[in-house]
Amino acid sequence: MTITRIETGARMSKIVKHNGVAYLCGQVGAGESVADQTKDCLSRVEALLTTAGSSNEQILQAIVWLADMDDFAEMNAVWDAWVPKGAAPARACGEAKLARPELKVEIIVTAAFDV
Repeated sequence: MTITRIETGARMSKIVKHNGVAYLCGQVGAGESVADQTKDCLSRVEALLTTAGSSNEQILQAIVWLADMDDFAEMNAVWDAWVPKGAAPARACGEAKLARPELKVEIIVTAAFDV
């Protein structure tokens, strides 16, 4: 059994790869609005997917945490434009208190990669 950990620190790895699946750590973004933070967050997700040998077409599951569910539609507008047509992953979205007060969205992704 091979487990590959990428950008590993004392607390976590940014990517863990095992058996054709890449698990990404939660990503947050910069910006004032939910839309700005979501765009930045998805840009970071995309960079990690590329590092893992994957893409947004290979996402299996996404978990989205919002600091306020009133921002659901604004986040979805950015998400819907980013997800390739026909490649929508299984997804859950909920409200949670995030790590810092200025954060509005966090996204956790699991994706397939070519072995």
